[in-house]
Amino acid sequence: MLIGSGLITVLVLALAGLAVWRGPRPSDERRWTIWWGLGFSMSVLAVLLAFALWAGERMIARDDGALQVQAEAQQWGWRFVQPGPSGPVETEGVLYVPAGQPFDIVLTSRDVIHSFWVPQLGGKMDAIPGHRNVHRLMADAPGTHEGLCAEFCGIGHAAMRFEVVVYDPAAPPPFVSAESLP
Repeated sequence: MLIGSGLITVLVLALAGLAVWRGPRPSDERRWTIWWGLGFSMSVLAVLLAFALWAGERMIARDDGALQVQAEAQQWGWRFVQPGPSGPVETEGVLYVPAGQPFDIVLTSRDVIHSFWVPQLGGKMDAIPGHRNVHRLMADAPGTHEGLCAEFCGIGHAAMRFEVVVYDPAAPPPFVSAESLP
């Protein structure tokens, strides 16, 4: 955003300098108004709209067999339920997801509005009591990311954090012990 606003500022200053240097010409007014005033503005808005639609499309959950994780927020922690090799696996404060595969987070809340946010993975979404929100994310490479509640939810809000462990899908998930594998 800083680069974009800097470029627009430089362009506006250059055009203002050009207008002062050349002086007013009645025939140029219409061209400046239509091509620079409307044309440039509409071009920038069209590019921003296209980017917003592209980014939004990536976050829409669809019924395509993606991994689905249940995330329940409560003051002041997160409980995750995800599929495991021998049934659902429940974790407190740690979410395990495979790298390079989209996954859906099904968000609910027990008490007040919370907000699920992992800055390195994308946008945030609210967990609302009595409502189910589904948010699609994807982690590109194995690693660990910090997640947090981005909605003030009470006195313990600052400590309402969780960890997202992104593992290699070719290896067994970290929450599965070697003894439980066939």
